Amino acid sequence: MNCWGKRMKLCWGICSAGNISNNFVSALSSLPSEDHEVVAIAARSKEKANKFAEKHQIAVAYEGYEALARDTNVDIVYIGSINQTHLPLCQLFLNHSKNVLCEKPLGLNKREVQEIIDLAKEKDVFFMEGLWTRFFPAIAKLQELLAANHIGQIKMVSGTFGIPMVQERVQLKEYGGGGLLDIGVYLYQMTLLVFGTPPLSSSTKGFLTDSGVDETTVTTMLFPNKAMASLTCSISQFLDNDMEIRGTQGCIKIKNPFWCPTQLEVTTKGTTNVLDFPLPKTKATFLFENIVGFQYEAEAVRQCLIKGLKECPVVSHDESLLVAELLQNARHDVGYLLEADKQKGPMTCQ
Repeated sequence: MNCWGKRMKLCWGICSAGNISNNFVSALSSLPSEDHEVVAIAARSKEKANKFAEKHQIAVAYEGYEALARDTNVDIVYIGSINQTHLPLCQLFLNHSKNVLCEKPLGLNKREVQEIIDLAKEKDVFFMEGLWTRFFPAIAKLQELLAANHIGQIKMVSGTFGIPMVQERVQLKEYGGGGLLDIGVYLYQMTLLVFGTPPLSSSTKGFLTDSGVDETTVTTMLFPNKAMASLTCSISQFLDNDMEIRGTQGCIKIKNPFWCPTQLEVTTKGTTNVLDFPLPKTKATFLFENIVGFQYEAEAVRQCLIKGLKECPVVSHDESLLVAELLQNARHDVGYLLEADKQKGPMTCQ
């Protein structure tokens, strides 16, 4: 029997030993050890797996991913690999009836996401796309304010996310690169959270890099009640990296970095209040800003499993499908097609 069955402790297996997995495991270390434990790491090479295990004091290190899928001590697998590997790795772990938390973007296009979700439902296990933004306390407060109609009817969402990025995983088509799949996903999912409904239309214009992935794009979405969103994404320049939500009675700004926020700026009746949401204290070290916030997502997954849920209501399967469709259409609008787009399969929500 694994540790989940004994003590309601969630035992994690980590798939891949890159930067994002390092940060996720460091965030887990800031949670109570009686609730979360990393019991195994798998990487493409034994050397990488051993190095990762030594750094994070993980008992088991595997070369390759098949052994991790077969490990009966693992309750759930966190997939932190690069974009084009998400589909085959999700299939591997789901086919071994493992619960899975897979980093965004869940797939390269909507067909891949549909295949993954269909398999998760067939295997009757928990599955979620790793949109960690949704679990920050600042975002919970935002939803509370919107539900209370604090700034009136929402009329406009504007957001930017731009960071110069030269990594091969972002610059090359064969890795599912480009700004939209890597960081644009945050703009899209936050816009859907605000409006709570699919857009009536979505169109994107922009430029490609010399390698053929999207470099800078601007997406315009139209919503019911004459509302709209304007979303700018770039991997060639720094942008403001915040989001503004304007209503008929005020405005809420999610301050930079909006994808892992600790501040909301709320303006109503000419008065502006700044709401602070400090992150938990930790001794762990991280490569990126506010990464300790991964712990909110991890604990939400644990709570879902305690309740016997197969999907998380905060990041539903249907929303992952919708985000994938919007990102796919945006890529196609600017002429960025992948080999995965040429394969046929289910392309509509069920």
